[in-house]
Amino acid sequence: MTDPTDTPRSLGFVMPAEWHRHSRCWMAWPCREALWGSGLDAARSAYVEVARAIAEFEPVTMICNAADVAEASLSIGGGVEVLSLPINDSWLRDNGPTFLLDGSGRLGAVHWGFNGYGNKYQDHAEDAAVAATIAARTGARVFDAGLVLEGGAIHVDGEGTALATASCVLNPNRNDGLTRKAMEARLSDLLGVDKVIWLPRGYEDDETDGHIDNIACFARPGVVLALSTDDTGDANHPVLRENLGLLRTETDAKGRRLEVIEVPQPPRRIGRDGRRLPLSYINFHLANGGIVMPSFRAAEDDRAFRILRETFPDRAVRRVQAMDIVAGGGGIHCITQQQPAA
Repeated sequence: MTDPTDTPRSLGFVMPAEWHRHSRCWMAWPCREALWGSGLDAARSAYVEVARAIAEFEPVTMICNAADVAEASLSIGGGVEVLSLPINDSWLRDNGPTFLLDGSGRLGAVHWGFNGYGNKYQDHAEDAAVAATIAARTGARVFDAGLVLEGGAIHVDGEGTALATASCVLNPNRNDGLTRKAMEARLSDLLGVDKVIWLPRGYEDDETDGHIDNIACFARPGVVLALSTDDTGDANHPVLRENLGLLRTETDAKGRRLEVIEVPQPPRRIGRDGRRLPLSYINFHLANGGIVMPSFRAAEDDRAFRILRETFPDRAVRRVQAMDIVAGGGGIHCITQQQPAA
C-alpha cells in the first residue's frame, strides 16, 4: 500500500473513462452456491459466453478458486486466461480494483473497502482482499481508499465528471456519518473528478442499494445513456423519470449541458426470492472496438441493440443472453472490470 498522505490526484492519477483502450478485462468465476442455488451451472455457462464475447476484442483473465481451475479452463476453452485466486463471489466490478492512469501512462489502482454490500453477505473477506492482489499482479501503484464503495456505484467521463446514486454511495451501511461534501472530496482525491452528479435512487429491489451501472452511464463526454420506462404503473417509473429530469438540467465538469439518450427498461421479472431482478441494458461492457450487452428474451432487446449500435457507431455490438446472470443480482458490467492500457 502507499503512504496514506499521497492521494492519487496529488500524484497525477485519475480514473480514465471506460472507452479508454483496455489492456485486459478481469472477471471472476461464479462460486457462491448459496446465492446461485440450482442456477450455478447456468450462471457459469453465461459467464463463459460473456468472456468469449469480450475476448473477441481484448484479453480476458478469469480468476477462480483453486478447486474450480480445471472446470473453468475446460468450460471456457482457449483464448481466456484462468488464474487461481481465492474469492467468495463473482462480481469483480464491485470488489475488484478501480484502475487509474497518470499523465505518463503509469498504472494505479484504488483498493476500496468492501463490506458485502452493506454487510448483506457476511462471508466476504476474500473478496475484500482480492483487489489489492490483482492490482499488485499488474504492477499498478495501489492506493488504499480508506472508504467502503463498490466499482459499480460510480461511473466517470474521464474529464472530471462522475455519476453516482445517493441511495448507495451515501448509504450509512457503507460509510456511516460521511457527508455528501466529504464523499465528494474523497472521490476527487481518489479518482481525480471535479464534479459528482448525484441521482437520488436506483433500481427497485437492487440489493446494492441502487448501483449507477443499472440506470445511467456516460457514452462519451457530455452524453449519458439513461434507463427509462413509459409504464406509469412500474415502481421504477417515478425514479427513472426523476433521473431523466435531473440529468437534462445538469452540466458536466467542463460546463457542457448533458445530452441524454433514453434506453428502454426490460419488463419486470421476479427472481427465486420473490424480489425484482435488476434487468438493464445499461449494464454492458465497453470493450476495445466493441460492446458486449445483455439480452433478456424481451421485445425491448432489439430496440436497445439499435440504440447502442447508433450511440457507438465505431464499435461492433455483441449480445449475450443474461437472464442466468441477473438471477444472481447483477449484469454484464457487474461481472467485468477493465484494466486501461498504460
